[in-house]
Amino acid sequence: MNSTEQNEPEETSKPSGSARTLALTVCSAAIGGTFQYGYNISIINAPTSYIQNFINDTYIERWGTGLDTPQVTLMWTIIVSAFSLGGLLGALLAGPMAVHFGRKKSLLLNNTFLLVGAVLVLTCKAAKAFEMIIIARFLVGMNSGVSMNVQPMYFGESAPKHLRGAVAFSSAVFTAFGIFFGQVVGISELLGTESLWPYLLASNALPGLIQLVTLPCFPESPRYLLIDRGDREACIRALGRLRGGEAPAVEIEEMLQEQQQMSAAFKTGSAVPSKTPWSLFKDRNLRSQLRTVMTASSAMMLCGNDSIYFYASYIFLEAGIPPEKIQYITIGTGASELTASILSNLLIERVGRRYLLIGGYTLMSFWSIVFTIALTLQSQGVAGMPYLSMTCVFAYILSFGLGPAGVTGILPAEIFDQAARPAAYMVAGSLMWLSLFTMGMLVPFIVNGLGNYCFLPFLAVCLVSAVLLGITLPETKGKTLAQITAEFDRKNGGKMMELRNIQVDEPQSDQYQLGKACSFTTMTCDPDSERKSED
Repeated sequence: MNSTEQNEPEETSKPSGSARTLALTVCSAAIGGTFQYGYNISIINAPTSYIQNFINDTYIERWGTGLDTPQVTLMWTIIVSAFSLGGLLGALLAGPMAVHFGRKKSLLLNNTFLLVGAVLVLTCKAAKAFEMIIIARFLVGMNSGVSMNVQPMYFGESAPKHLRGAVAFSSAVFTAFGIFFGQVVGISELLGTESLWPYLLASNALPGLIQLVTLPCFPESPRYLLIDRGDREACIRALGRLRGGEAPAVEIEEMLQEQQQMSAAFKTGSAVPSKTPWSLFKDRNLRSQLRTVMTASSAMMLCGNDSIYFYASYIFLEAGIPPEKIQYITIGTGASELTASILSNLLIERVGRRYLLIGGYTLMSFWSIVFTIALTLQSQGVAGMPYLSMTCVFAYILSFGLGPAGVTGILPAEIFDQAARPAAYMVAGSLMWLSLFTMGMLVPFIVNGLGNYCFLPFLAVCLVSAVLLGITLPETKGKTLAQITAEFDRKNGGKMMELRNIQVDEPQSDQYQLGKACSFTTMTCDPDSERKSED
């Protein structure tokens, strides 16, 4: 009791140091992480016509004849789709990388894909090979696939419980910032010109270089250091740096509790030190969590948010916006998602994950209906409908940014333990990238085939997602992993309740250790003696 009472003033007197170190860690990881995902989705739009001309000119120089418009469109589709396919491979690599190299080192190594891609884009004109753009976009997709999985994992494991949602949600803020910044850089007054488009596509190397310089200055995930590597001293040092002083005893105790539960599960043969996606699918006790994550990850890309970016130019033209001004109005769509993600970041620890996620899909369902009505009336020449359609574009994007954009990436970090978390992110990331690839291929056909009713499929996705997540997802705000797991256990019939109580009274020295030897009893030593040993 005395040591706890002595620690309380220290913990409350050092919030600024803790917040500063944590904030700088978040910025360093995200600028070369999820920022890149948003940025690379955005910058490919501005040079579309220039790249298509480059493809055709290259083909003429090689074979003496040009490509037909459908053939050029096909090559462009391959370039765009290469990003999604690379992202899928990156999502599959993220789990093994996070386990073998750690969260921080995985993000640093991930920049290799990005830098090689930048070199290929810069030299494709000199080499007269548009195929180099395809390879570059594939590598950039791999970079985004890894960062979209590893970064939320890193944040979720490094933040204190009361800030876990806000810190993890910052991934969505940086994604939205990447989209917005890419739209700004891609305007014709900057890099969105015929002579500068290779530099536009290669500009993603700059955030990667910033991360390579800054991220080594910050600590690895304390949870990874203790549970995966069994490095007690490194865990305490990392946690102390992230909290601005002494490592909080409560957080250490929580990590030890998770280690104890994993050890008990391992001894009974119901768990392994690090799960694979296949073992995750076979684990009956985690199926409720897995279904929830699979639903959220698929819905995030199938809900039509990226499609509304595709449809925005048409809406703005119909509203009477001059074609040369549309690029500036389009920047407003990126600004809308950025604004919504910042607002959601401020609300998530007040409102909770569940209400933001379900509320976001509910609002998107409503705006899908209004958008369909507005498009139908607009085609009949009803006055004012183009402006209502414009309102729907911004409202739909705001609703997406308010909940699904950020909460989805938090879920695997909060509802899976250390052994299952990398595999859960592999499953979630794979579904996300497969869905993105599917939407990239189907959206033109949906728009052309359904016309004014093109958002009805997205309405169905949003409604089904809101209902399913409302049924299966408990609130995770401010709860420990054990409490969240207990909620899922109740939904799953309580099959794991007995297992989690196994060996509670067993000698602590018999606990199974992951990685290096890590004594359970030495980790729970008196904080005062720990301080003396460090001095």
